[in-house]
Amino acid sequence: MSLSVLPSWDQCMVPVLRALGDQKSRQRREVFELAADELGLTSEQRLEVGTGGEAKYQNRVGWALSYLDRVGAVERPSRGIYRITVLGQTLAEQFPAGITEKKLREYARDGDSWWVSKPSSKAVVDDVVTVKDSVLDPYEQIEVGVGRIHSDVGGALIKRLHAQDPAFFEQAVLDLLMAMGYGGAEGNATRTQPSNDGGIDGVIDQDALGLARIYVQAKRYTPDSSIDRPTIQAFVGALADNSASQGVFITTARYTQGARAFAESVAARVVLIDGDRLARLMIKYGVGVQVKQTYDVVEIDEDFFE
Repeated sequence: MSLSVLPSWDQCMVPVLRALGDQKSRQRREVFELAADELGLTSEQRLEVGTGGEAKYQNRVGWALSYLDRVGAVERPSRGIYRITVLGQTLAEQFPAGITEKKLREYARDGDSWWVSKPSSKAVVDDVVTVKDSVLDPYEQIEVGVGRIHSDVGGALIKRLHAQDPAFFEQAVLDLLMAMGYGGAEGNATRTQPSNDGGIDGVIDQDALGLARIYVQAKRYTPDSSIDRPTIQAFVGALADNSASQGVFITTARYTQGARAFAESVAARVVLIDGDRLARLMIKYGVGVQVKQTYDVVEIDEDFFE
């Protein structure tokens, strides 16, 4: 069985049962790999990671194990060890094509209120992909939700930055670079005077001693507009006039392919940051945003039960 799309967590349940079908006790990580083999996952699919850095297929197999354990289809004779039960063998035989969460609910033990509410069939929409809740494991549903919030906030950030005057935007850009760790030991960043900037809006130290400097151009353009090659050529010329070898051009707009190609072709190290990336960096480093609410995600402390 080989899938072009990474299977959902519930699609992993029967492959997990098959992986344990020989009735041997196996470690959790071993179940991950055997289930992946049963699913026919490619090496690329096994390398897909979520925002938390964990392999996506391992997250989904892990949730499949949790649900199967809850109904007694698998058991844990010791910490981190799994083994199939008689019920698990029965389910594997009855549902060779796969078992859904809804069907698995029918095998819930009496009095077990653990089951989450029935997944909504309403599609969850973000800027890139449309998915159904049931396709994602609970951690991934959190990631999708946070991603949608960040997307909304990112769009609002760019609108607010574009509405400010140029001096505010230039300072915001320097604040971001400082938050990212530039500016040296003493946090040295200078915004140049508009009447004498020579095509450079700011200068910031790269290292603690100020031996290397980064020259910054900040342009508050309409978000749906594009910056073309001549504008980047002018910036590179300004770097040469200042005997600079590295610069960052940051904008609320976008760059044309020609602009990006030119930036990559010159001897100076020129980094182009468009509005989308600018918003993501501001959110990541906490510039112009604040944390509204935090949630603690918990798991069983196995050491407590040893």
